[in-house]
Amino acid sequence: MTSSSDLAIQCAGETVWLLPERALWWPVQRMLMVADAHFGKAATFRARGVPVPAGSTSQAVARLDAMLARLPVAHIAWLGDLLHAREAHAAIDALAAWRARHADVACTLVRGNHDRHAGDPPADLRFNVVEEPWGIGPFALCHEPQVVPGRYVIAGHVHPGVVISGPARDRLRLPCFRFGTSGALLPAFGEFTGLWTAPAAPGEALFAVADNCVWPLRS
Repeated sequence: MTSSSDLAIQCAGETVWLLPERALWWPVQRMLMVADAHFGKAATFRARGVPVPAGSTSQAVARLDAMLARLPVAHIAWLGDLLHAREAHAAIDALAAWRARHADVACTLVRGNHDRHAGDPPADLRFNVVEEPWGIGPFALCHEPQVVPGRYVIAGHVHPGVVISGPARDRLRLPCFRFGTSGALLPAFGEFTGLWTAPAAPGEALFAVADNCVWPLRS
């Protein structure tokens, strides 16, 4: 079930929930939407000689488990960039263990730019892989933001964020959801992904993720 940390909004005539785990819940379809997991990104950096901390994949998997424990998820739509690179296939073991725990959950991957380089997930993970846009109900699920006539686009790719200024020139950089008139951007689900912090466009609503809650921001 949803919690007080989640935020329900209306989008394209549907009620969707913005989750502090940086995912979107569409209850009518029992569908969870996750963008830019980038599993294995830290391992890829280490394989290329860049010293970064380990544990990003295990943290993301733990958040997935937490969402599936509290929501009746039947289907996960992965909006691109499941794996970061070919070296990220070291993360497959963690994904395989997660998949074994949730064998009854359908998974559809909308290919993103990193997926085309990393390759599709192994067949035994049972991911249905599609190209963008993938139409379902009033939505077009994509990796990259784009215009799809007659559909409201939900995409990822840019890792949206927001900068909030506080007292004494303190500045917080937070992941956020961005909902415009014709499309939305989901925050990156993965760790260690960076943030795109462009100002809100006219008519665009921003929702920041902080302190395990989703907060609507004044436009």
